[in-house]
Amino acid sequence: MPNIETKNLLLLTFTAYAMEKVLSGVQELEINETKYAFAKGWPIDVYKNLFEYKIHRFREHPNEEEFEGIIINKKHNLIIGDMGFKGGPTEQGSMEIGYSIVPSFQGRGFATEMGQAAIEWGFNQNGVKKIEATCSIYNKASIRVLEKIGLKKWKTDMEKHYWELPNQSTFKNHFENNQEG
Repeated sequence: MPNIETKNLLLLTFTAYAMEKVLSGVQELEINETKYAFAKGWPIDVYKNLFEYKIHRFREHPNEEEFEGIIINKKHNLIIGDMGFKGGPTEQGSMEIGYSIVPSFQGRGFATEMGQAAIEWGFNQNGVKKIEATCSIYNKASIRVLEKIGLKKWKTDMEKHYWELPNQSTFKNHFENNQEG
């Protein structure tokens, strides 16, 4: 992801090279000549288990790397989580947002703060018509974050909620174009 800065956070691109460094056992990453230590528990196991796949995928599709980011707490120069759009936009113009924040930094509004900024960035990408997400029906914190950043639940099955947020400019342009004739 390009650098996205909010009041408390930075979102920096998390490259295949940086993932390899994390897997090698380093305890900090140097990005743009600044060192960032890892908050306790980062990366969470579910995310870390995807690194090998993501490294391979980014090598085959380097343009997808720009949709993967790490969240840095500016006050402490500490990597506290990750956020991105799983592979970038689909042919239908949707992107699925995913994120995690380490437990010691949860409950402070950081996922919401960066989620709002990431969605704004996502909707500025060519052809993006909607942002989607899924989460466990039991993950109350994630449910609340998705509500706060504007996504609407449109479906629920046995284990997951499915969310979406249409790009308002897409509908505005569609409406305006249909009014001209």
